[in-house]
Amino acid sequence: MTHEEVMEMLEKMGIPFAYDHFAEGESPEPPFVVFLYPNSSHFAADGKVYFKVRRLNIELYTDIKDVGLEEQVEAVLDGCGIFYEKSEVWIESEKLYEVLYEMEV
Repeated sequence: MTHEEVMEMLEKMGIPFAYDHFAEGESPEPPFVVFLYPNSSHFAADGKVYFKVRRLNIELYTDIKDVGLEEQVEAVLDGCGIFYEKSEVWIESEKLYEVLYEMEV
């Protein structure tokens, strides 16, 4: 999946999003999404990459637990045929829930 395809997928979610973070003073009210490519695990042999695999993290931030919104995000991921792992944490200092979707693209 190219970066442009990832951007198109995120647009389908209908939630404001940014790569890694929003610029100072431009952060929207929740809910919003931040995404990044934290690492890769390419298939290689003899010093050559034969198949590129990037990790993609999509972080959904909400100020309340929003199961319907999570289902909306997951429907987009499912529609793109993406397998993902999901975890959740409450960030006390920000008063936000973070739902993390981790996948390979």
